Amino acid sequence: MSSKIGVLILALTMLMAGEAVAQSCHSSTPPAKPAKMEIPDVAVLDQHGNKLHFYTDLIKDKTVAINFIFTNCTTICPPLAATFQRLQREMGERVGKDVHLISISVDPVTDTPERLKAWGAKFKAGPGWTFVTGGKEEMDKLLNALGAAVSKREDHTPALIVGNDSKGVWTRTYGLAKIPQIMSVIDEVTK
Repeated sequence: MSSKIGVLILALTMLMAGEAVAQSCHSSTPPAKPAKMEIPDVAVLDQHGNKLHFYTDLIKDKTVAINFIFTNCTTICPPLAATFQRLQREMGERVGKDVHLISISVDPVTDTPERLKAWGAKFKAGPGWTFVTGGKEEMDKLLNALGAAVSKREDHTPALIVGNDSKGVWTRTYGLAKIPQIMSVIDEVTK
């Protein structure tokens, strides 16, 4: 019995140490620096079925936070959406004015506007949070340009791109970071 407790204590200690290392890797985000981001103006659809041009309608002259999801994901996508949900709640009226949240599907074949709308409803997505899908060719071009292309949708990372297009300032951060850390990155790019 005591050996089982010892093993349990050792396992918990190792788990906590691993979590501490993971947090330290993501706890400090370097200051955002001007970086040229070539974002294609591909045709996309939002969660309401509206036809948009990605750059012109969603990015141009705005500050944005972009994550990557697919609607039948059961691993990192729900926590990524929950992070945006908390960010939306904490930022309040700033969302849609000072910063725009964008979730891009990495599975445009499956993720129709209707599926994205239902997915957003699960996470109480409000105004200022746009979900994007489109034709496979256009979405592949967009995902490649954003450094988020993967051969299998399950292989996408919990990356978060934060950028201020009007100032040409772009950075990447951990999409599952604590909300104050993400807000700090957003504030940094808006300066």
